[in-house]
Amino acid sequence: MLTRKQHELLVYLNKRIEETGISPSFEDMKNALGLKSKSGIHRHLTSLVERGFVERLPNRARAIRVVRKPEEAAATVESSSPGQWGTLIDLPYFGTIAAGTPIEAIQHESFIKVPPTMNLGIGSGEHFALKIQGDSMIDAGILDGDMGIFRRQQTAESGQIVIAFIDSREATLKRFRPRAETVELVPANKDMEPIVVHPSQLQIQGIMKGLYRTSIY
Repeated sequence: MLTRKQHELLVYLNKRIEETGISPSFEDMKNALGLKSKSGIHRHLTSLVERGFVERLPNRARAIRVVRKPEEAAATVESSSPGQWGTLIDLPYFGTIAAGTPIEAIQHESFIKVPPTMNLGIGSGEHFALKIQGDSMIDAGILDGDMGIFRRQQTAESGQIVIAFIDSREATLKRFRPRAETVELVPANKDMEPIVVHPSQLQIQGIMKGLYRTSIY
């Protein structure tokens, strides 16, 4: 997962390069993200390179290529003091979802409060929260105990992280990889194997848009 600023930078880079065909300058990136110095942009850009989202093309000035689209990432908001964000947003909360072995995901609906700084379109009634349990997505930066923020929808693009129901009863959090006649639900943990199902067995409930982490690990 990416921090909120890293995710904002990735979205901005992808949009500018698609619109103009060239990379924006560090000054443009600094202004777009509202940062005070270019050193912050350099730090965020280096993190995107290290995580495999963008690459710098050698021997070319301002040459950046987006390797993985923003849809493959989700922003993370971390806070050890949730009250510092000001007015919080109520978001439907449906209990715990396993990031390992599929379990019953929907327990009962209540509400949690999340910071408006997440800026994920929350408030439209299309988002909900689930608590992550397990370590099968740990290599994507999704930790046991994190609160996942999801947009409710029944379709996904290859590579997106989804909450999916299998056989209409079990739910799991995995990366979505459609194949010719099957669908792979791929963990982000080298010690675990993908779950392979027929499309008729699968119902996508939403795609991950972010994480809200109320304690620093």
